[in-house]
Amino acid sequence: MPLPRSLLVAGFFIVLGELLFASMGVSIRFVSTELPNEVVVFFRNLFGLALLLPWFARRELGGLRTRVPGLHLVRAVAGVSAMYAFYFAIAHINLAEAMLLKLTAPIFIPLIAFLWLREDITPLIWSALGLGFCGVLIILAPGVQGVAPVAIIGLLGGIFAALAKVTIRRLAHSEPSLRIVFYFALIATTISTFPLIWSWQMPTPTEFLWLVAIAALATLGQLALTTGLSRAPASRMAPFGYFSVIFGALYGWLIWAEPVSWRLVLGSILIVGAGLLVSRRWAQSPAQGLQRGQPAPTVSAIKTPVDPD
Repeated sequence: MPLPRSLLVAGFFIVLGELLFASMGVSIRFVSTELPNEVVVFFRNLFGLALLLPWFARRELGGLRTRVPGLHLVRAVAGVSAMYAFYFAIAHINLAEAMLLKLTAPIFIPLIAFLWLREDITPLIWSALGLGFCGVLIILAPGVQGVAPVAIIGLLGGIFAALAKVTIRRLAHSEPSLRIVFYFALIATTISTFPLIWSWQMPTPTEFLWLVAIAALATLGQLALTTGLSRAPASRMAPFGYFSVIFGALYGWLIWAEPVSWRLVLGSILIVGAGLLVSRRWAQSPAQGLQRGQPAPTVSAIKTPVDPD
């Protein structure tokens, strides 16, 4: 039975978004050979904020008042931490593995939601989490010498991304998307300024162009992702989100001759399977604290142009 046109169009935009994210990863890999990670993250946030300022300027500033500044701070700190970890992993391990470790976020979301929001974890989700962690172990390949530190940093990026998504779920109870976007852009840019005290390096004109490309690809990728999610249920679109691993593997093979190992393939199958199970359950669970009769937002549907990508 053919898929409805709306699902095909939505899937196209999701895949396009993941291609843009993978292309962003290539840009990060190239510029990270010359610039410190802290400089790359700072300009990613600065240019992202600059791209969004015209959008903010057309709206009333009164709508930016918030009663939950602490939650905005938690969301921003988690998002920026995920960005530092993700960019560092891209610069030091195979591109496909870095993309996959970032996509472990759905595995950690139920655990964080359980500890913070007291959301129940069903037996099915526990099984999915076990499956996902098996995939993580295969990717990390712990041996006599332990796990590679870079891989652990990449995994931490997935944990911080999960925390950011759970915080967005909490914020969405009372905060509109514009306010969430504004405070993340502002706080993330401010936070990423401080590491420049010990790691500043002036980009060359070529490096400056790579930095602009990173911000543009990230913003366009989020816009494509948001367009796709607005046309179809997030739970139906979840499988398309893992195309970034495929694109990462292709880029890594074509540009840097990175091999596609059996560990990557098997680990990807387990993590993707676990992520799909968790995403479907998460998208169907009601958000807590909403007023009766309000639709419950889903984390996967609240993607903004300045998420940790």
